[in-house]
Amino acid sequence: MKEPATPRDAAVCGIIRLKKTPELRKKSVTVTRRQFLERAAAVGAAAAFAPAFAMPALAESYSPMGLMKPGPLQDMSLGKPDAPVSVIEYASLTCSHCAHFEETGFRHLKKEYIDTGKVYYIFRELPLDNLAFAASMLIRCSSTGNFFDINKLFFDKQRQWAFTKDPLGNLKAMAKQIGFTDKTFEECLKNQEILDGVSASRERANKEFGVNATPTFFINGEKYPGALTVEQLDKIIKPLL
Repeated sequence: MKEPATPRDAAVCGIIRLKKTPELRKKSVTVTRRQFLERAAAVGAAAAFAPAFAMPALAESYSPMGLMKPGPLQDMSLGKPDAPVSVIEYASLTCSHCAHFEETGFRHLKKEYIDTGKVYYIFRELPLDNLAFAASMLIRCSSTGNFFDINKLFFDKQRQWAFTKDPLGNLKAMAKQIGFTDKTFEECLKNQEILDGVSASRERANKEFGVNATPTFFINGEKYPGALTVEQLDKIIKPLL
């Protein structure tokens, strides 16, 4: 098995521990809206100081067919499904390394590979905290605009809503930029179906594919933890074409 093109210490955000997270257990366990928002507020300010853990870049391969199987929520994708290369990204909206990849690596990936029919790209939410859960839910609830345009907006303005003294207030302000009212904001965060769907996707990623930090990529089944650079993307993808 070949060694991946990532550095030995990959730039990732957070380490998730599913067993201690009540909202990720059986569907019968319901987190109330108040609990959800209180926890989101608690982690918002702390997220700015979350450490980037050094992750060893060990080669791991998974079945592309298993990886491509969607969860309870619709996969958000770009490109041709029959493209020769598939790229799946697991990311958290409160992860600074994910935001950096959105600004640098993803722009290159889209221009050189997705838009040219060489790569089929799937974005999957892996929220590291309840503030990221709330942001992911709002993007899923939005009925205006393109998913990827809104996702980019939240990453681009990450420091203006996630790393502040009032993350929930700023998150609501962000939501209003994409058409939410106070009422629809509250209704979205009460949507147990979307919360359960995002939770199930995160749990599956951790248990089946060993994803415990963000960003993590799977390229034709090969696992690459950390924010890949433009050079790393080229080194991995070009031999697969």
